[in-house]
Amino acid sequence: MKRRRILTGLTLAISLLLAGCGGGQKSAVVEDKINITTSFYPLYDFAVKVGGAHVNVINLVPAGVEPHDWTPKGRDIKNIGDSQLFLYQGAGFEGWVDDFLKSLKDSKVKPVVASTGVELLKAGEEADGHDHGKDEHNHTEEAGKDTDPHAWLSPKNAKKMSENIKNALVEADPAHKSDYEANYSAYAAKLDALDKQYKDSLTGLPKKEIAVSHQAFAYLCHDYGLTQMAIMGLSPDAEPTAQDMKKMREYIGEHGIKYIFFEELVSDKLAKTLAKDANVETLVLNPLEGLTEEQVKQGKDYISVMEENLKNLTKALQ
Repeated sequence: MKRRRILTGLTLAISLLLAGCGGGQKSAVVEDKINITTSFYPLYDFAVKVGGAHVNVINLVPAGVEPHDWTPKGRDIKNIGDSQLFLYQGAGFEGWVDDFLKSLKDSKVKPVVASTGVELLKAGEEADGHDHGKDEHNHTEEAGKDTDPHAWLSPKNAKKMSENIKNALVEADPAHKSDYEANYSAYAAKLDALDKQYKDSLTGLPKKEIAVSHQAFAYLCHDYGLTQMAIMGLSPDAEPTAQDMKKMREYIGEHGIKYIFFEELVSDKLAKTLAKDANVETLVLNPLEGLTEEQVKQGKDYISVMEENLKNLTKALQ
């Protein structure tokens, strides 16, 4: 953990130096718009929906890239510095952000913690208040925290995060306050409808336990009375032990689980290996940390992917 902190700080320092020296980087600023940089996909989508025609939004993490261990390069640093708003999740999700914020001196960019006001869960905490996680894999330990940052997977939290973005936009661009308020109200109504879909679909199902590859779904489980068991911890690149795999097999057998969920941006090798060993099948449950290039081309967004997640959850919990 300590070695990774040192490497992250060194990488960031080099990137800042390159950005300060020019490094051939070009600004992505659009005149006459509020320029926003976001740390990962959900914040990008929320900002686009709330900001509408008045914003230019750049998402730092490219399509198809898992954001947990991503760090910014020179172009990214410049884009953040040229923006009016920099939106990031907080709660320990972006391991590089503290060093970056300390480096800000003359930049006029305003950092906005999107998860402000969200009731954060402890790592491994779910609907029943008990710890079902693997804290030894918790990537937030690097920041000295024990919170689960995956708050956006609750539509209720997505609504609060969108409200925070709306408030930041109103402060940065009061001339278009009425548009931001209207855009937010329309999007909040869609998130309320999504929340109702989840409640209506999941409440009466016989099963309540899910097996996942990555411990990302505690907020979703918390909202809808589910329990997750994960092969890996909060970070999807954590290496499970033989004991972890044994516990998962026992969990699958004990609860009659028929599907192990995996995600598109991380190798499905472990999930498929365990599924074969346990004689079950696999399904996708997307943690929405990013979209694939194909999903971007298809016009997928937070709500459409969450609706796909609901279909797969409904199938698995029958």
